[in-house]
Amino acid sequence: MFAKFEAFMNRVFTPIAHKVDNQRHLSAIKAGMVAMTPFTILGSFFAIIPALPNMIGENNPVSQFILNNAEILDLPVTLSIGLIGLYACMCISFNLGNHYKLYIPGCVTLSTFAFLFLVSSFTPDGTLELGNLGAKGLFTGMLTAIGAVELYNLCKKKNLTIRMPEGVPDFVSKSFELIPTTIIVGGTFIVLRFVSLNVFGELPPQILTRFLEPLVGSMDNPWAVLALNFCICTVFFFGIHSSVFSPITRPIMVTFIAENIAAMQAGQPIPHFYTAGASSAFFGFTGAGITIGCVIACMLSKNKSFRKIGQVSLFPSLFGINEPILFGAPIILNPIMFIPFVFGGAIIGTLPMFLMHYGWLAKPVFDPPYVGVFLEGFLTNGDWRSIVANAIQLVLTVLLYMPFFKIMERQAKAKLEESKCAKNIFTEDEADLLDDLDLDF
Repeated sequence: MFAKFEAFMNRVFTPIAHKVDNQRHLSAIKAGMVAMTPFTILGSFFAIIPALPNMIGENNPVSQFILNNAEILDLPVTLSIGLIGLYACMCISFNLGNHYKLYIPGCVTLSTFAFLFLVSSFTPDGTLELGNLGAKGLFTGMLTAIGAVELYNLCKKKNLTIRMPEGVPDFVSKSFELIPTTIIVGGTFIVLRFVSLNVFGELPPQILTRFLEPLVGSMDNPWAVLALNFCICTVFFFGIHSSVFSPITRPIMVTFIAENIAAMQAGQPIPHFYTAGASSAFFGFTGAGITIGCVIACMLSKNKSFRKIGQVSLFPSLFGINEPILFGAPIILNPIMFIPFVFGGAIIGTLPMFLMHYGWLAKPVFDPPYVGVFLEGFLTNGDWRSIVANAIQLVLTVLLYMPFFKIMERQAKAKLEESKCAKNIFTEDEADLLDDLDLDF
């Protein structure tokens, strides 16, 4: 049964996963969203600082410094999370232009112009509003980057450029080559803005938000996240990295953390639980599949090989690196470990998100860099109950993995005894007789 399922996955799903992972637009989105990580960390960190006076009191030098410099401390949040849509557009256009071997400054400037033209709105006194440059404009920025670079690539293929004579400096000739392309790309997005405002009565970010609301909103449902995590664990079990889901999940995570930070700054309830920090701290607790249970089971084993694997795997697992146990036990493609890794990893990994959804655990406002188990979960929301949630996960995963590991341990013992018997085909009396004969062969 398992062999048939494995063959089906390798025959049908694996080629699809590889195609998705190598698709140029999805790869550009994935790389661009990963490049947003420093901005989300920076914005999350500075968003927490204004809350410190409420935690430690206002009558101390630290709180007074924060209160007196609130404007400058808010600025990193505004210029990081508040402009995340703009940065995503620039990074995605960079990666897609790099794929096509295009002139990168041209790709970035064209896509940035196109994005700003689609999302910009102004106050009555002419001040640019930043609302659509952040999380609200993220999906618009992704599509704009792809559209602008594709138009640029098409113009280059059709030779819609101005060719300068030889001897002209390269940077000058490339700038002149971009003139027709800039007119075509700029004109296209000018028409899109005109149609958007005059036909639909609103800018593209609002239209896209309404169109994508079912997809994005579904990730506020822990059951939907559980289904997604189950799919991630399944493909991981068969050796396909979970990054194939990144082009879909990462933009949603970035949008959610930006909206959470904005809500915290405005003193409103935190709306979302599905962020990169929360997913890493809870679903990725000690690595995909929450394999610390198997590590502990190995360390308690009577089998020396398993004990050694457990000891080697323990420290990396504390920092979310579980490849030693995945391939050492092994867990990957091991039918015995399918249930604890796939079902257990998905359910136990999503459990804290159910707690957040029902208000028993604070929702995340920070995407911390990976700092190890327990501390990472606490840093995502500043709630001590996150440590308790991780502890519950630890206990559950040990209880789940242990019986399945015992089956694997018994099988390993039986194979070892069988190999010993295979090595000695003679009875004890026959072996003694051969020793007495002292035959040399």
